[in-house]
Amino acid sequence: MADFLQVSTATATQEQAVDLARSAVGERLAAGAQIVGPVVSAFWHDGEFGTGEEWRLLLKTTRARYKELEVHLLEHHPWGNPEIAAVVIETGSPGCLAWIDASTQLAEPA
Repeated sequence: MADFLQVSTATATQEQAVDLARSAVGERLAAGAQIVGPVVSAFWHDGEFGTGEEWRLLLKTTRARYKELEVHLLEHHPWGNPEIAAVVIETGSPGCLAWIDASTQLAEPA
């Protein structure tokens, strides 16, 4: 079942997260997305420690579509060097995994 991934990133605003979710899901790079927030993050950035509010974006995709999703997120993300991390979905309900697979397939030309 290592063919399915949950990809995460974060944005400064809810609107930015919604925009990324709409574009990625709209292009079938992800089956769906959840936006959680605001969350408080603590981090090192450019050698300095910081904290701040962020909106967490979780996208469900397949390993086959991951690279395209990563490129899309990098091109459309408001930050120059955003966190983009993927974790394997080890197992899941058959219906959910079938939904991810079907929803990330490219539409056949008419």
